[in-house]
Amino acid sequence: MSATRPPPPTHAPLTQFPFSDGELLVGGVPLSQLAMQVGSTPFYAYDRQAITQRVALLRAQLPASIHLHYAIKANPLPELVRHLGQLVDGLDVASAGELGKAIDAGVSAQHISFAGPGKRDEELEAAVAAGVLLNVESFREARALADISARNGKPARIAVRVNPDFELKSSGMKMGGGPKQFGVDAEQVPALLDEIGQIGLAFEGFHIFAGSQNLRADAIIEAQHLSYQLALRLAAHAPGPVKSLNLGGGFGIPYFPGEQRLELAPIAEVLQGIADDAGRNLPGARLVLELGRYLVGEAGIYVTRVVDRKQSRGLTYLVVDGGLHHHLAASGNFGQVIRKNYPVAIYPQNGQRNASAAQAERVTVVGPLCTPLDVLGDQIECNGRAEIGDFVVLFQSGAYGASASPAAFLSHPAVKEVLV
Repeated sequence: MSATRPPPPTHAPLTQFPFSDGELLVGGVPLSQLAMQVGSTPFYAYDRQAITQRVALLRAQLPASIHLHYAIKANPLPELVRHLGQLVDGLDVASAGELGKAIDAGVSAQHISFAGPGKRDEELEAAVAAGVLLNVESFREARALADISARNGKPARIAVRVNPDFELKSSGMKMGGGPKQFGVDAEQVPALLDEIGQIGLAFEGFHIFAGSQNLRADAIIEAQHLSYQLALRLAAHAPGPVKSLNLGGGFGIPYFPGEQRLELAPIAEVLQGIADDAGRNLPGARLVLELGRYLVGEAGIYVTRVVDRKQSRGLTYLVVDGGLHHHLAASGNFGQVIRKNYPVAIYPQNGQRNASAAQAERVTVVGPLCTPLDVLGDQIECNGRAEIGDFVVLFQSGAYGASASPAAFLSHPAVKEVLV
């Protein structure tokens, strides 16, 4: 008797985009109508209400004393940054360009922080002039800021970015633990703090970011505990009181089959305990969570159209007008070791599928680029025969999409982006 095979894993349910009359709605607008408003495919569309609801979910579950910051690198679209700037407590930037977008969004410099391992002198100058909090990532940066502060007549606001002696387990990208280009190794931080006190910078706290894209609450909880305990130990060497402690983020979203959504409740419980202890041992310190993809990733879709159908030795290919030059992550070339499919769906261009085309088929979705890497969906199941002109939609595309892709590759047209 043969053993029964378990069913293949499926994607986590997608509930952020409703349907009406057979059409996907983005911001309440039917997909076919939205495509006409944008004017052409490919394009990214971000649902304003879905972003608002995600922030509201966090506000409802996390302790009220936790400050939420949006990491602009996840999606720097100016309209989206302005929208989130009204919802969160601060913005985190990683370049002078992002700093400009944060300021243009109307967010006070008091609530903007700047991280990154290779800040140029002109970026440091701009940040000090703006009055934002700079996360110092090396002894050289601290000394450069001392010179800039002396020239400007005011001390730079700084926090020390710490490379901890642990990592965020099971994270998609590990940004702490072991040798890293980020921050200053924890064992070197006391010496840096002593130098900061001597050169007269305005010390405000610590930034400890161990990793990102994690779906395991227990791993995030462990990292937050360890980060807080490390901050307490380092605070004993600080030249002034800790006013800000950025505990990083790491909150992930489900991209691939078999992945489950992150549980917030146990994280919230532990953060409450940390907040209570900080009230006693780091009085007056702001506890910050720095989140990017968790705020915007599930609120975005990438929309392309089928421009050709091809049969090749038993396989059906749908060639679409978008590809890895717009959405590198979905192609599997942005950190994946083994390529996996994002959630992909195909919708008729007029919102209705012909009854004669209702038979399911298996297809591979590829872009127009002259490279075998340009694959957006490998052997996916369609609920009907896809035709030229139909929409191919990639979900979970609100973060690290257009801005993280090689847009100039092969000189195809730039992708459009809309906040709906």
